Amino acid sequence: MDNVYDIFEARGFVEQVTDAGLVKTLLEKPTTCYIGFDPTGSSLHLGSLVPIMSLAHMQRAGHRPIAVVGGGTAMVGDPSGKTEMRPIMSREEIDQNAQGIKKQLSRFIDFGQDRAIMVNNADWLTPLNYVDFLRDIGRHFSVNRMLAAESYKARLKTGLSFIEFNYMLLQAYDFWYLFKHYDCRLQMGGNDQWGNILAGEDLTRRLEGEVIHGLTFPLITTSAGIKMGKTHKGAVWLDPELTSPYEYYQYWMNQDDQDTHRFLALFTFLPMEEIERLGALEGADIRKAKEILAYEATKLCHGPEEAEKARLASRQLFQEDASGFSESVPTHSIGRDELVQGIPAYILFERVGLSKTRGEARRLIAQGGGYVNQERIAAFDQVIALKDLIDDSILLRGGKKRYLRVTLQL
Repeated sequence: MDNVYDIFEARGFVEQVTDAGLVKTLLEKPTTCYIGFDPTGSSLHLGSLVPIMSLAHMQRAGHRPIAVVGGGTAMVGDPSGKTEMRPIMSREEIDQNAQGIKKQLSRFIDFGQDRAIMVNNADWLTPLNYVDFLRDIGRHFSVNRMLAAESYKARLKTGLSFIEFNYMLLQAYDFWYLFKHYDCRLQMGGNDQWGNILAGEDLTRRLEGEVIHGLTFPLITTSAGIKMGKTHKGAVWLDPELTSPYEYYQYWMNQDDQDTHRFLALFTFLPMEEIERLGALEGADIRKAKEILAYEATKLCHGPEEAEKARLASRQLFQEDASGFSESVPTHSIGRDELVQGIPAYILFERVGLSKTRGEARRLIAQGGGYVNQERIAAFDQVIALKDLIDDSILLRGGKKRYLRVTLQL
């Protein structure tokens, strides 16, 4: 089996590493690694997908992943990549969110038979005696060095609370604790965690005389420079209640052709030989590659049945078949009386979420980007009414690929 470090490099996962040669040697035998996940929401979003995929690759290569829910550090707040302090959460809220996160991670990682474990750093951080912690751990940290870290430098201009200033100490303590109790020798994370990872590596060297390692992933942006996982509706969530499998599938279908090869490498387990073949497709054929990307990514997150339903719905819409809608297509119900009276198109587009505002909807339709039942809407105030029903549904389209069907309320 290939060394997982080579897999990471070939697929574009590596941004920084403490020592590439030593890490590769470490990964020649079964190793325990960890990544921390923020439990301040009930669901992870697409921004967590690179770390999740990395843990899945580690497990497939025979290593043991630890998913650390930052219950203790969430009570402090990570300043990395943030412009302001996060609200501090209760332990009950964090524990509830952690259950949802584990359910999502279980789609990608097998937690059975100790092949992977999930822990909450609140279990070892909350019992700490603060004075003892400062004496035993804090003395190993240079304030000058901490202030040089990007995560702190960026926040000094807008204000950095003292409680946030402690975050680096706590995350470094996590790495030491996991080394001490689980023989964890590799921490991975986004590149904004580089300073915190190095702090944990340095603390363990000082306390134990042992060399442990860190690896960070690049910030993933689209070819247009947009942060991965952002859409006109906001974040793309891994929870199907927040982002439906169909919407998740369409997110991947709507990516730029230039990103297809890179995203196939990062977000699927297809062999690189197949990815190279798909990435070389051109013209109309590139849609086949994007369909494979969308199907494979959706299958991993939501299972093969939901992925197949989403693919069927997408094909129906792409073929401009306004009949026989799949139930996977996003739906918005409206009362019969409203449709009898009729609703101006721009108001309906804003109401069902195809545009954020009525002004945006007016511009979209005026520029020819609004459709009803595959027919271009002639004017922004064109009335959509009961006459537009086809098989009890009205198909709306905003732009090239954002579809929604309107049905009557029961």
